[in-house]
Amino acid sequence: MIHFTCDGCQRPINLEDELRYVVRVEVYAAFDGEESDAADRDHLQEIDDILEALDELEDAGSDEEVFQQVRYDLCAECRKRFLRNPLGRMSNRGVGFSNN
Repeated sequence: MIHFTCDGCQRPINLEDELRYVVRVEVYAAFDGEESDAADRDHLQEIDDILEALDELEDAGSDEEVFQQVRYDLCAECRKRFLRNPLGRMSNRGVGFSNN
């Protein structure tokens, strides 16, 4: 039997008693190229330029700068926490001090 551990809290997930949730995240570079009239575009040249740029990135070893995919196993509680705050931002609540 395969054993899973929650990537959020590091607790073992007992598949007989609880559900295991999988979070998949893909981060990739967005290509926001110039918009131009389609009749004026040289599509073959654009493809050639893109392929050359990809070759340069591969030579530089920066594949992770273009595309990265990660996967996490979560328990039910960490799933709830993730869905409430998927980017892990700090809350805007103020720090509470005692009245000493």
